[in-house]
Amino acid sequence: MDYFLVRNMNKIEIRQVTITDLDQLQKIGRQTFNETFASSNTEENMRKYLEVGFSATKLLTELKDKNAKFYFATLENKLIGYLKINFGQSQTELQDDRAVEIERIYVLREYHGKKVGQILHDKAVEIARQIKADYVWLGVWEQNLRAITFYKKNGFVAFDKHIFKLGNNEQTDILMKLKLKNHE
Repeated sequence: MDYFLVRNMNKIEIRQVTITDLDQLQKIGRQTFNETFASSNTEENMRKYLEVGFSATKLLTELKDKNAKFYFATLENKLIGYLKINFGQSQTELQDDRAVEIERIYVLREYHGKKVGQILHDKAVEIARQIKADYVWLGVWEQNLRAITFYKKNGFVAFDKHIFKLGNNEQTDILMKLKLKNHE
């Protein structure tokens, strides 16, 4: 397990999610997605997406995928965020063996601004460097200015766009990439 000290000297722990964590993953996935996007989407579209996108069946399939990994961030044994990364053919768009996709970094609203997202981002980049990936990429909703600013601050640059469907609403995601330097 990885530990990171935060300002108040508590430790944020990062650990890989296992199949036995399915219920916790489903709960935090739904809660953080809802906190992030409910105010900008219809209740019906959110309900449909949360039911399908975070169904136990879908999450179990993702947890069993050898080319996808989830990590929890916890503080004092409380689950406060999570990361999902994809490799190879499990990537949602590029499916490049030289890349790692950050599919999700979500943190409970009450922990925004407390470096949890940064710690999860750093974990993804660390893994990408360990497997000698050339770059890390992700898609971020064009209206999620907080996330876009965060990724730009971390060196990501926009390189394309794609459509993300939430219920019956088509939304534009900006695809961003971080080229990794020397593999050491």
